[in-house]
Amino acid sequence: MNNLRFMILMAAMTGLFLAIGQVLGGRDGMLIALLLAGAMNFWAWWNSDQAVLSMYNAIEVTPGQAPELYGIVQELARRGNLPMPRVYVIDDPSPNAFATGRDPEHAAVAATTGILRILTREELAGVMAHELAHVQHRDILIGTMTATLAGAVTTLIQFSGLFSGSRSDSEHDSGRGWIAEILMMLLAPLAAMLIQMAVSRSREYGADEGGARLCGNPLWLASALNKLERGSQNIPLRGAEENPATAHLFIVSPLSAGMISGLFSTHPPMEERIARLQEMAHSR
Repeated sequence: MNNLRFMILMAAMTGLFLAIGQVLGGRDGMLIALLLAGAMNFWAWWNSDQAVLSMYNAIEVTPGQAPELYGIVQELARRGNLPMPRVYVIDDPSPNAFATGRDPEHAAVAATTGILRILTREELAGVMAHELAHVQHRDILIGTMTATLAGAVTTLIQFSGLFSGSRSDSEHDSGRGWIAEILMMLLAPLAAMLIQMAVSRSREYGADEGGARLCGNPLWLASALNKLERGSQNIPLRGAEENPATAHLFIVSPLSAGMISGLFSTHPPMEERIARLQEMAHSR
């Protein structure tokens, strides 16, 4: 199923690139967009995880540098029969975490210093189990490449001036062209965000359930989510507003509260996530 979702995602993002290229530059623009889409897909397959980690200045740590975090991840990976992922820390007071990589053999988990500061060991185990469930379910390739390619949509539009020379100079084509361009500039980021929403909302419920089973107690994750929801809104993550296409990777949305962030939320309602975990605990 994940392989099918991945192929659909790649086809959708490539189609979006081609549509933008056609509107912005006709046949020449479509050709440039096709080449860019191919290059981006290839690059994202090999490098998207490092790109996301570098966006937030994540630093890889050893057992000696972050013994509690590393030890928790190591124990959970052993329990889940997973290869040991690389462990990163982000120096930021906003409490959050995410997983990235293209497969379990090339996975990484990252946690902010803020999350390490406010969570108990059990709550941190719940969060890291959630992230490793993403690795176990092979969600990380889809999530990481979506972040990279959705961000590239905006880049393509920003370079729309490169296509201007290929347009017709007729008044009719010019009028139709600028209307189409305005529509595309509005709809392209929306389309990319809709892809993120389709990819990520179901992933979070699955990772919550898988993480609860992996750490052994659904209430550990429920308690952590309650703290993270409040903490991330009080202290927004640095760099998140500049990289909104990465928001779906995090265990809770790193974007500051507001009408736009609510409209384009990439996460299920927190109350529903916590309620599901509590129901899991009570049904054991």
